[in-house]
Amino acid sequence: MLNRLSRRFFCSDAPRPWLFVGLGNPGDKYKGTRHNVGFEMIDVFAQSQGIAMNTVHCKAIFGQGFVDEVPVFLAKPQTYMNLSGESTGPLAACYKLPLNRVLVFHDDMNLPCGVLRLNPNGGHGSHNGLKSVFYNFRGNREFPRLRIGIGRPPGQMDPKAHLLQKFNATAQGRIDAALQEGVDVLKLLLSKGLNESARRFNTEQKYKHLRLETTAM
Repeated sequence: MLNRLSRRFFCSDAPRPWLFVGLGNPGDKYKGTRHNVGFEMIDVFAQSQGIAMNTVHCKAIFGQGFVDEVPVFLAKPQTYMNLSGESTGPLAACYKLPLNRVLVFHDDMNLPCGVLRLNPNGGHGSHNGLKSVFYNFRGNREFPRLRIGIGRPPGQMDPKAHLLQKFNATAQGRIDAALQEGVDVLKLLLSKGLNESARRFNTEQKYKHLRLETTAM
């Protein structure tokens, strides 16, 4: 699927493209759940930049555009969370992207609700979507990810039930604010690069972490 816009991504004088992949589950049943904040991050970023998510490509809802002349591919795999790599791997291969240009957005129970982290690499932290991405990248973990905190399950709640639960009003407010912060850091990444944007952003988020209540919501 190389249309005229896609071919411009590979001009010798053009900036190198990025692939942003949000993890989640397709269908109305899962819309608004904690496990789907990766999808939400893609949608908010796409809307903010005027990028239409109106194509199906490599088992993903797909969009493409430019942000200040930097080419960007956006994808929401429709394979269900546990098979996310079946879309992410082929997308990276299709556009011949090195893994350090593939940024994965995903929920993270180890961060308080509404706290973000931008990391250049890392483990999967028992996240099944990331496990699938690892598998389809042949075990390579050298790809960046934007971790979106959803908080830990309260009390004795089953973590799986927590992931598939929708946010209450307070938590949703934190997530909405966090997604806007995510848009800002993604724009910074596209202009300043991963290392500089991660350094600035993670420092800000560390202070935010300290300010927020650490109880899960």
